[in-house]
Amino acid sequence: MPDAIRPAEIDETPERGEAPLGYVRRMARGKAWAVPAAADEAVLAADTTVCLGRRILGKPAGPAEATAFLRLMSGRRHRVITAVVLRLGDRLSERTVTTALRMKRLSASEIEAYIDSGEWQGKAGGYGIQGRAAAFIPWICGSHSAVVGLPLAETAALLSAAGIRP
Repeated sequence: MPDAIRPAEIDETPERGEAPLGYVRRMARGKAWAVPAAADEAVLAADTTVCLGRRILGKPAGPAEATAFLRLMSGRRHRVITAVVLRLGDRLSERTVTTALRMKRLSASEIEAYIDSGEWQGKAGGYGIQGRAAAFIPWICGSHSAVVGLPLAETAALLSAAGIRP
């Protein structure tokens, strides 16, 4: 169990031309360094993004952008990339997980109902697989827990390698 949950205040804006993989790694590292911690404390930080090709679909600013994201992914494959970083003193260890998913073709009424539910808020790509949007994903190849937000097997391996019992 963590001793504390400390939010990392960093700018999450992608850099111009930044690839999704580089972006999530930079965000997770930035969060790990942004959290104040004693030299003997472990800091676990993570970041997840949804991407369609090289396009990063971050957390939508509002319902219109969430709708646009869902329309873009409708009937197509996309990727969810999660980077997990463990900071111990001045050392960083890292794991990155990429999961491929296919979203079924969504009707206008399905998108509208999902937007009305509010579940899109604060979610990369404008959806959360752990809620109503699970019905939109008929195919997944990779880590379900990474799509939810934290790849459990990879995180446990990262902690174990550092001598921390998960």
